[in-house]
Amino acid sequence: MSDDLEPLAPADAVEMYERHREPDLSEKSLQNHRYRLDTFVEFCQERGITNLNNLTGRDLHRYRTWRADGISPTTLRGNLATLRVFLEFCASIDAVESGMREKVVLPEVDREDESRDVKLDHGRASEIMKHLERFEYASREHVIMAVLWHTGIRLGTLRALDVRDFDRDAPALTVRHRPETGTPLKNKKSAERSIAVGEGYAEMIEDYIDHTRIRSEDSHGREPLVSSEHGRLSETAIRLTVYKWTRPCMVGECPHDKDPKTCEYMTREGASQCPSSRSPHGIRRGALTRMLRQGTPEEIVSDRSNVSRDVLDQHYDRRSEDERRELRRDFLEDA
Repeated sequence: MSDDLEPLAPADAVEMYERHREPDLSEKSLQNHRYRLDTFVEFCQERGITNLNNLTGRDLHRYRTWRADGISPTTLRGNLATLRVFLEFCASIDAVESGMREKVVLPEVDREDESRDVKLDHGRASEIMKHLERFEYASREHVIMAVLWHTGIRLGTLRALDVRDFDRDAPALTVRHRPETGTPLKNKKSAERSIAVGEGYAEMIEDYIDHTRIRSEDSHGREPLVSSEHGRLSETAIRLTVYKWTRPCMVGECPHDKDPKTCEYMTREGASQCPSSRSPHGIRRGALTRMLRQGTPEEIVSDRSNVSRDVLDQHYDRRSEDERRELRRDFLEDA
């Protein structure tokens, strides 16, 4: 141990790190960092590590092995990557030796494994939209599912929209970063943009605002687009809506030989456990894949969904090389 180090407990270091990163990270990202580092603090408590000055490369190896139990390589890599950033901060405040972060070995993750995630397929999404159009037209649930699928925006972005953010004439949805009134965006000011909305979707949103939207304000006096009796609908409620409507049996047959009358997945809380239901991120992944397969240029998809080209290519583009080749051919023939 270097004589220049100053004693610091793991939990205190994590608290200092959180305050240091707070201006740079969204609340959601900060929560993710906090969760990952809480497991490191738990490990230190179990091992009797009360002063980070005494942390060694061997301790970090043991943590890596301890943390790997029961999680995927991709999740482990994310946890260790956050730990490396944390240790770099700790080195800057003389809590650990310089270079300690390099002793955290990140697992190799296959590119396909890293980007693999379930998505809502185009066919299933079309069936859901047809059903909602017919039986739940311009309802709050129709708006949630349709806007997420049509635009590919994040759950938090949908929740941040106000009634005034819908331009009936354009038609378009304007996305704004408003942390001071409770609706920050993941990428902050850089995520602000105007998203074009198709005529059919725009008409549905307009009918929802005029006829079925619950007229309420949030605690900041704003009129949320997706509202409840108490103001802005919570992320949990939006997520539960998505799990509910992406269960296959809502619009077709159950692929799991379950009876919907007795199926445990048919409850509000059980919908997320259905093997075939999808999360809001699954809708986003499916929506972006659909745009790319339809030949929408990557730069347009990138701008519309607020995701970098690299991330789009690695995590969302599920086209085969044959599909890419044919789209390039069509583009060149039309040019």
